[in-house]
Amino acid sequence: MSNLSTFQPRRPGRHYPYIDRGAAIYVDSFATIRREADLSRVPVSAEKMAVRMIHGSGQVDLVGDLVVHPDLVPAARAALEAGAPVLCDATMVVKGVTRSRLPADNDVICTLNHPEVPALAEEWGTTRTAAAVSLWEPYLEGSVVAIGNAPTALFHLLEMLVDGAPRPAAIVGCPVGFIGAAESKQALEDFRVDHGIDIPFVTVRGRRGGSAMTSSALNALAQEQE
Repeated sequence: MSNLSTFQPRRPGRHYPYIDRGAAIYVDSFATIRREADLSRVPVSAEKMAVRMIHGSGQVDLVGDLVVHPDLVPAARAALEAGAPVLCDATMVVKGVTRSRLPADNDVICTLNHPEVPALAEEWGTTRTAAAVSLWEPYLEGSVVAIGNAPTALFHLLEMLVDGAPRPAAIVGCPVGFIGAAESKQALEDFRVDHGIDIPFVTVRGRRGGSAMTSSALNALAQEQE
């Protein structure tokens, strides 16, 4: 392997026309989203969050599938400003969190690799991601939850809440996939009606979702600045 301490990189010749200034790319990206997406379909308070979620997915039609609780943004932002932890279902979601945007140096917690998880998953006959959610209980009260990968994690969280677990301040529930993803997000959307438990949330209907989309939403909730 080359020793980078002595390596002298060189810029290649320009063979393609493209914008290569980071600041310009950032500004133009958000301008394009605002020009092409119908942001009237989300609450005014959630507009910047929707823009960031579109930015994280590259899909301007995402806004048509977004479901945003009217209290999501103020509830999540107040919780984070008060120092609430962020609970993530996967390390990919953790990696997507921009720590400098967190207002109170908030803890960002993922219990997926906790040593108790494999045995719990085996005993309960469920996924490791779902079993890991049970280890959130000491941190759940007033937290901000970010689920971007595993539908079983979202189902498991909702079942915990039905059984009386402490309630988070807000849920970003955008697991991705073909098995259970759409159903778990529908369960989140219907949670208040089905169980009388009203927790502010954002989700995206259907199979779309993922860690980038989820961390993008969380970054927007953490700070007003776009």
